[in-house]
Amino acid sequence: MQLQHVEIGKLNLAAVNMRHGRKAPDVSDLLPSIRARGVLVPLIVRPSGEGDTFDIVAGRRRYFAAKAVAEEAGGIEPLPCAVMGQGDDAAAVETSLIENTARLDPDEVAQWEAFARLVKEGRTVADIAAIFGITDIMVKRRLALGELLPKIRNAYRNRKIDAETIRYLTLATKSQQKKWLALFEGEQAPLGLTLKNWLFGGQNISTGVSIFPLDHYTGHIVSDLFGEDEYFADPDQFWTLQSQAIAARRDAMLEGGWSGVEVLEPGQVFRHWEHVKTPKKDGGKVYITVTHSGEIQAHEGYLTPKEAKRAGREAARKNGIEGSTERETEAEPKAARPEITKAMAIYLNLHRHAAVRHTLLSHPGVALRLMVAHAIAGSGLWKTQADPQRSDKEATAESIQKARAQTEFEDERKAVLALLCLPEHGHTVVRASGDAQRTAQLLGVLLRLSDDDVMKVLAFVMSETLEAGTPVIEALGVHLNVDMADYWQPDEAFFDLLRDKHSINAMLKQVAGKRVADSNVTATAKVQKGIVRDCLDGRNNRKKVNGWLPNYMMFPLKAYTKGDALGLEKAWGSVKGYFKAA
Repeated sequence: MQLQHVEIGKLNLAAVNMRHGRKAPDVSDLLPSIRARGVLVPLIVRPSGEGDTFDIVAGRRRYFAAKAVAEEAGGIEPLPCAVMGQGDDAAAVETSLIENTARLDPDEVAQWEAFARLVKEGRTVADIAAIFGITDIMVKRRLALGELLPKIRNAYRNRKIDAETIRYLTLATKSQQKKWLALFEGEQAPLGLTLKNWLFGGQNISTGVSIFPLDHYTGHIVSDLFGEDEYFADPDQFWTLQSQAIAARRDAMLEGGWSGVEVLEPGQVFRHWEHVKTPKKDGGKVYITVTHSGEIQAHEGYLTPKEAKRAGREAARKNGIEGSTERETEAEPKAARPEITKAMAIYLNLHRHAAVRHTLLSHPGVALRLMVAHAIAGSGLWKTQADPQRSDKEATAESIQKARAQTEFEDERKAVLALLCLPEHGHTVVRASGDAQRTAQLLGVLLRLSDDDVMKVLAFVMSETLEAGTPVIEALGVHLNVDMADYWQPDEAFFDLLRDKHSINAMLKQVAGKRVADSNVTATAKVQKGIVRDCLDGRNNRKKVNGWLPNYMMFPLKAYTKGDALGLEKAWGSVKGYFKAA
């Protein structure tokens, strides 16, 4: 048996249901409860075998009552269902659900009180769901009641507030709840969807929510009829100043020793029960939430469960504690999401590779010495084969083919093939066929060539067998002083592959300055990338920036975060002492 929520449109009455085929039942006794609280006891279903739909084995009356409520309200949230597995007996499943649900107090506020106590005792959401035979989502909804003021919870308990309104109130800040409660007690409070618009409209921004000095705001401030509340008439200027102030707080917190500060997008809610309370000294992070009405709140000292376990292991290592049972039995958690995706790494490696090997063509002396180094130490490609320049992304492949370094390299290949009396179509210069007769033929051709022509062929062969994405590319790029601005400009493929918001904000700072970057720290990645492109193109009243290169296209490469962006920084650091240009 598996508990999950299923959309009502994906549920059908099963033929094995004892009431299948009868007329719709009288559900008038269930309607008030489902209107106010939704379906609490899960339906018993099984996969129908057609797509992702399910047949109802038990729970026919709850299903019809939910359909009626959906028709009244124009929709209903997915219904809790117990999905029968292979070999499950419907009667046993239903008995188990009824037994578990019977232990659950029907009062949702009482449920919250019980669940909150269990959380304090160390139980997870999944643990609580298993105890009472309900879904994880139902547990999370009850725990969300803890975000409400006691007076609001009591009004809900006494059925003075409907379920839709209470759901939106759990997303409101404490100050918003106080304002709403005052309206509610005066019988003027917005309810349902009207409440949602009231909370998230974002136009009536009170001056009380600003964390920047009010004298920095140059727009008009309006006040209500009583002069008690004042609002910003220019919300765009407010958000610019508020974002700058948030960025300043973030920087101060990082300097103050917090391991990380995450600024959530406006409207995104921080669920503290899904995190582990962790002090600063043990690597805790800060999460900053921002409401659509401009209020911010810093949730200090939290980590995700995986981060907390990893921090615990690090602390154990520092204290000399080895071989704990938990470490022996628990799988290593996944590393944090890297700064650069695999697709972006391929894109960057291929462009950097193309530029370095084209530059190497003009330095046959370096190519000769590199060939000797290959002969001594070997490489992933020193089997005399050309780098395949392979990418699964069509946009990356197209970007490389259009690059200046690539087109000029192709022209040089034709010239070298002509020197070697080889046809120019359909292959590279290097072909690892192991054919001795062909080797002898090539030797005869090379013996007739001048030293300059042989060195030209040598430089090309070395460039064609140069492996992309390695410390060799980094070393040559630094030694040859390769300027990527001569070969590459930011294109559509580059921006499409950018994912990490911290890096994008750092790029925005490079092209538009710290003030603009800080002003948009809460903006989406798409918006920030758009501003970077505006600066590069000189659009939308942005001053045009010429010759900009991201850190990823520099020699040597530098990441924007603490990570090793392409896995090259550490490798380069271990060899750079051998290069004068370093």
